[in-house]
Amino acid sequence: MQTAPPVRRRTTRPRADALRNRERIVTAAREMFVEHGPDVPLDEIARRAGVGNATVYRNFPDRDALVREVVCSVMDRTARAAEEAIAEGGDAFSALERFVHTAAEERISALCPMISSTFDQHHPDLESARLRVERLVADVMDRAKEAGQLRVDVGVGDLMIVIAQLSRPPAGLECLSVDRYVHRHLQLFLDGLRAPARSEDLPGASVTLEDLRKS
Repeated sequence: MQTAPPVRRRTTRPRADALRNRERIVTAAREMFVEHGPDVPLDEIARRAGVGNATVYRNFPDRDALVREVVCSVMDRTARAAEEAIAEGGDAFSALERFVHTAAEERISALCPMISSTFDQHHPDLESARLRVERLVADVMDRAKEAGQLRVDVGVGDLMIVIAQLSRPPAGLECLSVDRYVHRHLQLFLDGLRAPARSEDLPGASVTLEDLRKS
């Protein structure tokens, strides 16, 4: 007796247009969170993305899910910037500079109010993204320290705080109106990180990302 061949189950993959719509929603949400904060209406995000409200809710059942996706996407892009800086090789401090300027373009300052919101900050996706960023940024910084080009009393948290602060507009100013100053001020900061340092000791201790999460 011959047995029937096993039935192959067909796995359903998201259609290309569905993936594009999801990406457009996340991109639009990121832009609008930067411009208007995390409480921007989802209807406005749908309009910016060029999709219907139903498409937004089909991909993200609630605001928390969308905010989490935006935070993870920014962290992932920041991690890729660190990977690219490492892969390009060459001068260790130049790699650090490339990372800092690229990370600033991601507007990580916009993550601060979102991370402090009500959604689950310990979601596995968020934890994984955080650890990846911390490991890669530490790698970029360690290479510069080992080359004697970066002062040793600076931590990953120090660097990320300054990127966030210098890419955030002063109170009362439109976010996008100060873009032309961001990279100028970041370079001034980076010049101050070079070793040998002008000041022997910095006040306090170097900051880690774990310190920031506890504060």
